[in-house]
Amino acid sequence: MLSKEICIHGDILEAKEKTTVVTTSLEVIKEKVFDDLGRAFYDTARAFATGPKLRKDGRAPYLHILYWLGTSNEWALDLIEAVRKFPKHRSSVNTIMEKGYLEGFLNGERSELFAECIHYEPNTHVISVEDPKFVYYIRNIQWKKFVLQVGYKSFNFKSSYDYALSFAGCDRDVAEALFNKLEEEEVSVFYDKNEQHRILAENVEEYLGPIYRSEAQFVVVLLGPDYPKRVWTRFESEQFRDRFGDASVIPVWFDTAPTGLFDDTTKIGGFHFYRSGDFESQINEIVSTLVKKIAEERS
Repeated sequence: MLSKEICIHGDILEAKEKTTVVTTSLEVIKEKVFDDLGRAFYDTARAFATGPKLRKDGRAPYLHILYWLGTSNEWALDLIEAVRKFPKHRSSVNTIMEKGYLEGFLNGERSELFAECIHYEPNTHVISVEDPKFVYYIRNIQWKKFVLQVGYKSFNFKSSYDYALSFAGCDRDVAEALFNKLEEEEVSVFYDKNEQHRILAENVEEYLGPIYRSEAQFVVVLLGPDYPKRVWTRFESEQFRDRFGDASVIPVWFDTAPTGLFDDTTKIGGFHFYRSGDFESQINEIVSTLVKKIAEERS
């Protein structure tokens, strides 16, 4: 009987005329192969999973893309289709695609590390694995262990957004500053201006309602003087009204709002924002606390 067998130790290199019995189990062989590949590819996988900077309390969009590649039956992944399949990560993954962060990262300072393993086509949003050995490696990663090794605290997320912002137009400067800072920390935030292209041609109430009712883990309400006067803020507040009882609404009280206007919200913890105070330091303090809050929820 002719057989061609591959031995991990290199004892069998070509076809033999006699059958050779290999007593080493397949699992041991696979583990040895994985360990050998780990020495070649762990640094690449870890560098991609962390993205430009490790945000241990963030949404980990780069890590999830690597996970989707590793659990896919294909060598290429359409990220547009992937976020449809995994809607909880739509916001964070769309952000790094649409703002060019993913392309810039792969072509940046560490491009040589990724060049022979991963290719991304920004025009089609398709990311592919180029090296068959790297494919084998990421398909056999023990993901729970890998997540901790990389430095993330969690790999499971309860909601599509960590925070949804509800505010009147006159307070958009505060909302946008919060959104930008939280986005830098890879915290997923629903901010209407960032989603305008998705809202187009949709029934706006049907689109926004579920976000404020349940798809955001927390709602941050900017309670400025115009908040009760606007149609859309009234609509949004109707959606999350019942959430005050389950500790998922966070008020931000503006000193410019009339005294007593929001007294019914003062029984829960929130923030004070002073228009006459230092804008940047107040934004940073709120963001820092919100990041700690979501990190505690995940852990």
